[in-house]
Amino acid sequence: MSTATLIALFLIVAKTIAEFVLNRLNRRQVLAHADRVPAAFREFIDDGTYQKSVQYTLAKSRFGQIEDVFNSLLLVVVLFSGFLPWAFANYTTHFGPSVASMAGFLFLIGMVLAIPALPFDWHSQFRLEARFGFNTTTPKLWWLDRLKGFLLGFVIGVPLLALLLKLVDWSRSRWWIYGWICLTVFQLVMSILAPILILPWFNKFSLLPDGSLKDRLLALAKRTNFRAAAIQVMDGSKRSTHSNAFFTGLGRFRKIVLFDTLIQQLSDSELEAVLAHEIGHYRKRHIPKFFLVSSAATLGGFYVVSWLSHQIWFYQAFGFSPGPIAPAFLLFGLLAGTVSFWISPLMNLWLRHHEYQADAFAVQSVGSPLPLITALRKLSEKNLSNLTPHPLYSRFYYSHPTLLEREQALKRVV
Repeated sequence: MSTATLIALFLIVAKTIAEFVLNRLNRRQVLAHADRVPAAFREFIDDGTYQKSVQYTLAKSRFGQIEDVFNSLLLVVVLFSGFLPWAFANYTTHFGPSVASMAGFLFLIGMVLAIPALPFDWHSQFRLEARFGFNTTTPKLWWLDRLKGFLLGFVIGVPLLALLLKLVDWSRSRWWIYGWICLTVFQLVMSILAPILILPWFNKFSLLPDGSLKDRLLALAKRTNFRAAAIQVMDGSKRSTHSNAFFTGLGRFRKIVLFDTLIQQLSDSELEAVLAHEIGHYRKRHIPKFFLVSSAATLGGFYVVSWLSHQIWFYQAFGFSPGPIAPAFLLFGLLAGTVSFWISPLMNLWLRHHEYQADAFAVQSVGSPLPLITALRKLSEKNLSNLTPHPLYSRFYYSHPTLLEREQALKRVV
């Protein structure tokens, strides 16, 4: 084995072991508090619901461990069995090395590697989620979602990949700069077009009916200087009882979106506090900040691909012949997660800081921490959230503070 092969194998094994250890720590933490509802939560959750949340957390943990191990084994097989160079050689023999052909190859490999995940997705939706009363989708809708995702990936992804590969031909050593510019522009355009053209393909959006709730939310938007084209309700209940709220689009195309399940679960004052939290992300400029960081990471990723595409040892470590850049894109995409996993605690720390800021903004906007606290409690109860995660586990996997952490911070807001 070459040094590059050993490093790749080490990264995969290290990530797998870390995921296993984190899951074990979290399970032990949950089981340590499983006998009765912890004192901090007895005010809003009964013993039966709490026990159900414990069982839901443990069931997801067991299933997650199996999925993690399977994904790691699959990655090892894909990278070191010779499948990828064999597939690439046969594909180029039949379809040639053109830009369009290479874009098609990357898309096709992505689809092939996604197939083994389908049984896990199916089990999660129709067994695990259904067992705890969350699933409301049908097999037909589930398959339609994946078909639509495939078609969107083909219509949007293949031309975008072809453009990136064409930039390699046009600009050679500087393609990664121009590619980054093109991708950034594409993301900005899609932030405007997606709510209009793509999201309605999956969900039905309707205007929030006139009434006290609409008046309250519009008054909040005006009070916080948040301009939105409309307040819409999304039929999230056709897939799950889980709930959410978000805003989408840019400028005058911005829309406030509430899941219908969220409206069913919360009072008007609690919905106002939740929306105030989302507006807090906007007012604190969290979205452009996240976009800049994400964009910088993309630029760095493109540079790494550009550098690796000139390294003979990198191609040979995985059985490819040096030359075309498509294998470098593919291998980087497969291995990137083994590195980004270790960076996730830092990213989550930054994102949790944003959540605290948005919570504080919500309190200042509605005049009290109580509506947001009760909303978070209800959502935690309805979603059977893990109320006692292990601190290290939450550092790696939670982009939001835990319920207890958020409550304590909310009560300190002046």
